[in-house]
Amino acid sequence: MARDKLVLTYQDYLRMPDDRNRREILGGDLYVTPAPNPRHQRAIVRLVMLLEDYLAAHRLGRVYPSPLDVVLSDVDVVQPDLVVVTADRLHIVTPTAIQGAPDLVVEVLSPSTAPVDRGPKFETYARFGVPEYWIVDPEARTLEIYRLAGDAYRSVQATGAAPQPSSPLFPDLAFNLHSLGD
Repeated sequence: MARDKLVLTYQDYLRMPDDRNRREILGGDLYVTPAPNPRHQRAIVRLVMLLEDYLAAHRLGRVYPSPLDVVLSDVDVVQPDLVVVTADRLHIVTPTAIQGAPDLVVEVLSPSTAPVDRGPKFETYARFGVPEYWIVDPEARTLEIYRLAGDAYRSVQATGAAPQPSSPLFPDLAFNLHSLGD
């Protein structure tokens, strides 16, 4: 006798315990990862400071660090490391979550999250129309920038040796990539 697949929803997600584990639902499947390590969190702090200063100076929008729910559908709820919502789309930010696709999602890799960040989350962000996706590896000091082209991402820049990445979303944003791994 075949068993039906259990499909989790946002309502199921809201009933889950708060135990320092990051829970996300992708296509109704539950993904659980432990709390990140200090190097991962340091990279997030540096990116938040960089993006916050840039966005405020240009009045372009807001940056939100994890933990924060991004509800893409009833069966797709993620907690990206960083999310940027541009000023003209701030209506998707509600008191409890971001409801819809942000303009930029940043994932900082760690050993426990890399397969999901490069696999199911990569595909989910593209499917829901997130225009730009950054993957940061603080250990390798690399940044991959992907831009949505149709319904799939294409690599815009992969930076490792060159420390000055640039983003199509923020063309005059410049920073030293090596500082993210310190």
